[in-house]
Formats: sequence, structure tokens, C-alpha cells
Amino acid sequence: MNKEECTHGAEHEAAATRAKERVLSLEGLEEICNTFRMLGEPSRMKIVRALLEGELCVYHIVEACGGQQSAVSHQLRVLKDNKIVKSRREGQNILYSLADEHVGEMVRIGEEHLCCKKE
Repeated sequence: MNKEECTHGAEHEAAATRAKERVLSLEGLEEICNTFRMLGEPSRMKIVRALLEGELCVYHIVEACGGQQSAVSHQLRVLKDNKIVKSRREGQNILYSLADEHVGEMVRIGEEHLCCKKE
């Protein structure tokens, strides 16, 4: 299809112009894609999903998600390095939480979308 065949010319032209003006830099697009890659791995998504319930130590993340502590610790390090989760020390414990509310919102939207697809 070419421009002359489009029956929504002015409307689509305006939308295309707005899209072009709002496109992110390549660096910004890569950062967003990296966030989705981080969330796209099931064991990391389990961890993020568990942290939606609140701050947890590694022991309780393992309890919530299953698996080996070493594997969970590795995934937590990957998530932390990519600014998906953050940590803080409290005595002997390191407590993990989501880095910001946007990550939680993305997961919640994904869950809502899954429900919509089933209807």
C-alpha cells in the first residue's frame, strides 16, 4: 500500500508525525528493551513478582520462588545490576525490593493482559 491508497490520509499523517516527534533515542530504546529482557526470564520474573509483596531477604525469596539459594542470588545480582531491584543491609541481612514502582506496574499490566487474552 502506498500513500495514495490510504483512506485515512490526514489522520494517519498526523499520527505518524506525532510518533516521529516522540521517538526515543537509540540509547533510550535499548534501555527499555533491556528492562523487558530482564523481566522476560521466568526465574527473574518470579523474583520480581515475589517482591511485589514487599521487601524480602534472600531466604524468603527462595521460599517464595523455589530453587537453589545460589541461583536466586545470581538472579538478584543480575536484577540489581540492571536497576530492576535494589538492596539495603539491615544487620546481617540484605533486604531486596523493587527499584521503583514502574517495574511493579509493568508486571501488573502484564498480568492484566494475560487475563484479557483468556477472555
